[in-house]
Amino acid sequence: MSKISAHLPSSLAPFSVISQIARRIRIIPLVVLLISTVPAWFLMEALAPQVVRAYTARVDLAIDRLPEENYETVLRRAEAVARAAAQRSFDQDILVTDVSIIVSVQNYGAIAPVLTLDVSRPQWRSRPDAQNWATYFKTARSLLFFENNSNQVPAASAVQVPAASAVSTPK
Repeated sequence: MSKISAHLPSSLAPFSVISQIARRIRIIPLVVLLISTVPAWFLMEALAPQVVRAYTARVDLAIDRLPEENYETVLRRAEAVARAAAQRSFDQDILVTDVSIIVSVQNYGAIAPVLTLDVSRPQWRSRPDAQNWATYFKTARSLLFFENNSNQVPAASAVQVPAASAVSTPK
């Protein structure tokens, strides 16, 4: 014969008082856990704030050579354009920490980068001078055909094509 018994929460003592206390003991930690989450969140935010998302602004600029303009004048104009772009990038977005600017020049169809400006916000704040932070490309002068001082359009090298000989086909 089998004996059916009800499962009691407290198997040590089958008293109803102990069983009621056990239920309350289980509820109290749950209430404490739910109430303590908000202060714990405030404490974590105070100790370890969220990371600021900063980034580098990249700008590519192209300028055209003006008539009667030499390489040094083009270079000064490129520095002025780079300085304005760096200042504008820092002014427009407070999350920008670094600026990377490449200035290219077009001269008679040839395009080449003449300078790159890589600067961080603290560096720019201490000294907002494009010449101080710019890196110049040495080969830009020759790539843009500025090595000769003439203002004429560089002549394209003419390719001599040999005259085609008459070929007769037999009939």
